[in-house]
Amino acid sequence: MNQRVPEYLPTASIQTLQQRSRLLQTIRAFFAAQGYWEVETPLLSRDCVVDAYIDPFTAGGHSPEGGASENRQVETRYLQTSPEFAMKRLLANGSGAIYQIAKAFRAGEEGQRHHREFAMLEWYRPGFDYQQLMEEVAALLQFVTNWQLIEKVSYREIFQQHLGINPHLVENAELTALVHLHTNYQSVDDDKDVLLDLLMSHVIEPQLGQSGLTFIYDYPASQCALAKITYDKTGQLVAQRFELYIRGVELANGYQELTDWQEQEARFARDNLKRRGRGLPEHPMDRQLIAALKQGLPECAGVALGVDRLLMLMLGSQHIKEVL
Repeated sequence: MNQRVPEYLPTASIQTLQQRSRLLQTIRAFFAAQGYWEVETPLLSRDCVVDAYIDPFTAGGHSPEGGASENRQVETRYLQTSPEFAMKRLLANGSGAIYQIAKAFRAGEEGQRHHREFAMLEWYRPGFDYQQLMEEVAALLQFVTNWQLIEKVSYREIFQQHLGINPHLVENAELTALVHLHTNYQSVDDDKDVLLDLLMSHVIEPQLGQSGLTFIYDYPASQCALAKITYDKTGQLVAQRFELYIRGVELANGYQELTDWQEQEARFARDNLKRRGRGLPEHPMDRQLIAALKQGLPECAGVALGVDRLLMLMLGSQHIKEVL
């Protein structure tokens, strides 16, 4: 007869948590040697991400203004989904190269590789471009692991290799047919980026990084998020961003950071329109970030890396709860 595991116990073993501690020490040693300094930014904010596919947790609280407690207004605060906006305010204030190991929170993210509360390593290097940052990501992982082989493939090339299509030019009807052929999704959104994401996650992603580190770069311009947009060597408009895959797992997401405050404000507005179109509540755009961009964000590249997933890969864990 199986005995019930006491509820007070962590889901990770003590040995795993000790390895987690050593990993964090090693990460900090790497960044110290590279001339970064560690920062801490708030977890609670009046503003939050407006991405249509990321939902934050809200936390109510009373405004400090208003006198007696019965007259004070309840204000909505958001648990941050990423420390990005606050770190960019530091960059605009002349911080130089900075990194942070922060807790991040995302509602609805629960599964084998997702947890609603997770550890994110995020860093920014002024003067770097996103190609140089890929090299630094690889250097960090080679410092903390024995992964050596590095492969860089453009988003266009990886779709041509695995599905025989140019993702920038393909029509939605062909993408829908490929989704029906390769996945169990028979009723899908007609949004091109949703279709591409389904094919990436179900067909291509499981095959990536099986022999080492695989970087996919130059995503469709429509998937720019907070990255700059430019033309690639074929004359196609692309987002200057990359993702890193190891053994079929997405581990990091990096950008050549957008510095144009007007473009950033327009993207926030478009994201809220997309949220409204999906029946989701609109979120307040981060005005402090816009103000920081107006002041002047230095040319830089930044990246976020999942610490929990990194430890899972290092230990061969099958579920994220095994390392928490």
